[in-house]
Amino acid sequence: MNVTLLYFDGCPNWHEAERRVRQALAVAGVPADVLILRRVGTAEEAERLAFRGSPTILIDGADPFAEPSAPVGLACRVYRGPDGVCGAPSVEDLTAAFRVTG
Repeated sequence: MNVTLLYFDGCPNWHEAERRVRQALAVAGVPADVLILRRVGTAEEAERLAFRGSPTILIDGADPFAEPSAPVGLACRVYRGPDGVCGAPSVEDLTAAFRVTG
């Protein structure tokens, strides 16, 4: 399994996403060394990567939380969770995504 966290420098939520991804990996029994952090630096790169905002978590290249109608670009992304809208997927949602993929 490969997990990539895509982010851009202007987003304050990617640090929380990284923390949650690492926690979910541990819960799912996946080694933490599968996580790659990748900064998206330009609008062109965002377009090429189909970057739907920061943070984006890819599992084996796929975005399990993607909404097809979400715009592509350098913007902060929001996720729906048990407590409403937040800046990163919950540990529970990430853990479930890792288990389905793994």
